[in-house]
Amino acid sequence: MALDQLRTVGSSPKGLPTVLSSPGVKGKKVSTLGKNSKEGVIDLIQSIINGKDDAKKDPFYVLDLGVVVGLMDKWAISLPNVRPFYAVKCNPEPALLSALAALGAGFDCASRAEIDAVLGIGVSADRIVYANPCKAEAQIKYAANIGVNLTTFDSKDEIEKICKWHPRCALLLRFKAPDDGGARCPLGPKYGALPEEINPLLQAAQQARLTVAGVSFHVGSGATHARAYQGAIAAAKAVFDAASRLGMPRMRILNIGGGFTAGPSFAEAAAAIKAALQTYFPNETGLTLMAEPGRFFAESAFTLATNIIGKRVRGELREYWINDGIYGSMNCILYDHATVLALPLACVSNPSNPACRGMRAYTSTVFGPTCDALDTVLNGYQLPELQVNDWLVFLNMGAYTASAGSNFNGFSTSAICTHLACSNPS
Repeated sequence: MALDQLRTVGSSPKGLPTVLSSPGVKGKKVSTLGKNSKEGVIDLIQSIINGKDDAKKDPFYVLDLGVVVGLMDKWAISLPNVRPFYAVKCNPEPALLSALAALGAGFDCASRAEIDAVLGIGVSADRIVYANPCKAEAQIKYAANIGVNLTTFDSKDEIEKICKWHPRCALLLRFKAPDDGGARCPLGPKYGALPEEINPLLQAAQQARLTVAGVSFHVGSGATHARAYQGAIAAAKAVFDAASRLGMPRMRILNIGGGFTAGPSFAEAAAAIKAALQTYFPNETGLTLMAEPGRFFAESAFTLATNIIGKRVRGELREYWINDGIYGSMNCILYDHATVLALPLACVSNPSNPACRGMRAYTSTVFGPTCDALDTVLNGYQLPELQVNDWLVFLNMGAYTASAGSNFNGFSTSAICTHLACSNPS
């Protein structure tokens, strides 16, 4: 899909029907929410809980597709010339992938399984970037067989593997961003060529007769300040210039990676990116701009509902056990440095006031279900008096949650179901 199509395909009037008719959504039940997504989702969760069998109180997600449409609107307005390639690792929920595909996004895949997930919803291979700088040879061969023809590299060994198994593949030289943007999860220690490695890598690709189509960087997952993009785009221009000095064909792709969040910092990041592009690539005709956002699209679109399966009172302290935890969806607390927000739903103990408005709050601890003390979700958190079979609802649970959970102790994260909903995009 052309970049100019991205400017309209995600707009509210046509984006929502497009999403609802996409392969991963069509035919599934999608609950309609009001304009206020948060309140609508809570009301939907209560109705789902009320309809559950007393013996079946498994955790579940609600995915608000209207939020996804609204975020694509926001992206298209703020960065109209930068095509998003959604980072599948963030959350591979099929309905989310299908919605983003319908809205015109490409996909950043890091493995054969992720590539297959995207192909499985009808996305063509030319909308995939194999954005893993270090790939197994068998997976490079697979990418060649199914026509994924754009990948990243940051070492001579990767050049040798690609030359052997996929010599027609276009390459993006991934370099280490000068600044990690105060990221929640820095990526520079693992991936990205250093400044002194740029020329040798370009020369190695040139000698191998591989096409280096452009460059790629990633300031880190969940970047907190925008200046990181400015420095990285300046460094990208230096790589473009180095390739020109070596007599290589003109580079045509600039991949600015991920690190975006959907909050107020996105406007700051977008402004910094546009200013840097104007400074370092002012007259670069034919330049394709791409990015690899993950949490920007996934984080706020998902809400998690968990059931309280146990309780203990120790003086003024309330301790609760819920049926999801650190080894499941809440792994984001450890691995993504997330801060989770819990809302009580006293659907069983206080049906006349399930939101617990006006109730006294107690210092509380919330544990996950496994037999490991590390499995502690909240400590010193203020909650009203709740009972077994009441619920705790967690907002903004779409980024690096279910995708990184395990089956430890027999509690299967992959078994958590997702209910689809749709608010009016805002």
